[in-house]
Amino acid sequence: MSKEYNVAILGATGAVGRRMIDQLAKSTIPVKSVKLLASSRSAGTHLKFRNQDLVVEETTPDSFDGVDLVLSSAGGSVSKKFLPEAVKRGAVCVDNTSAFRMDEDVPLVVPEVNPEALKNHHGIIANPNCSTIQMVMALEPVRRKFGLKQIIVSTYQAASGAGQAAIDELKKESQAYLDGKNMQEDAKILPTKGDKKHYPLAFNLLPQIDVLEDSGYSHEEWKMIHETKKIMLNDMNSKDIKVTATCVRVPVPIAHGESVYFTVEDESATAEDIMDVIADFPGDVLQDDTKNQIYPQPINAEGSRDTFVGRIRPDYENKGAFNMWVVSDNLLKGAAWNTVENAEYLVKMGLI
Repeated sequence: MSKEYNVAILGATGAVGRRMIDQLAKSTIPVKSVKLLASSRSAGTHLKFRNQDLVVEETTPDSFDGVDLVLSSAGGSVSKKFLPEAVKRGAVCVDNTSAFRMDEDVPLVVPEVNPEALKNHHGIIANPNCSTIQMVMALEPVRRKFGLKQIIVSTYQAASGAGQAAIDELKKESQAYLDGKNMQEDAKILPTKGDKKHYPLAFNLLPQIDVLEDSGYSHEEWKMIHETKKIMLNDMNSKDIKVTATCVRVPVPIAHGESVYFTVEDESATAEDIMDVIADFPGDVLQDDTKNQIYPQPINAEGSRDTFVGRIRPDYENKGAFNMWVVSDNLLKGAAWNTVENAEYLVKMGLI
């Protein structure tokens, strides 16, 4: 008889947490019990897991007694406070915050890309940034077959990357704009809640995601650069693949888009070769039929676990260089599903 697992979901009432509940219910993980955890403000909320009505509990260190697996998406400070407590009590944690991503002792894992890294866990596995996940999903089959020398990415990131409150803010601003009112008074979160100024996202583009650093890059851009190297090369500072990024928030509720320019080592590779390896890669869906205007769109990706790739074409000015367009639901493959999928792999690999 296979082992069944006691699972806790930390941050259960958030946009990602609610999706974690749903993805866990649809997963292959043999679940014995589920405990939903959140802040004192959300405690008492009723949520369903499969046909069970569960009451959200306030998180304390003792909440993790008897728990085998923790799925976490409650913010970095909460993860830093509680996940070590969960590990002390014998749990394995998959964390969807930035708290542990750059820790050398914590694997940063996209299961289709670097599942072997799970073997090196010491109780905590980190989920990469949503924008990084979909990019490495699209590029990993290319790297394996043709090698990768350079990546230049420009992102078109949905409001939901900043949480449900950002989606709500986008809707309010959109209505204000249509009513001929000033949108600025509704701008309280974006581009990033902790910064000095806030700007409307509706009918606008914000070339800032997370804080702007002294280097001139935003922290989101920094994350994409270094997470990509850690996932693909197991070294966040590796020079073997050059990576640079420009991250932009766009007025789309859910699902990020990315324009990815990349250079391969094997200059004999063609666009058709690139399409073939992407089409065969688990979790990737090739949508590239320009004659019939078929290409990935956020509105079609919402609700899917897959990463959609299209508009693959060569750079005719530079041999071995290509462009592609990548879209994925940032709340599912970019967050909740990748977290649960990591847990599935932990179970399959006997690592929990």
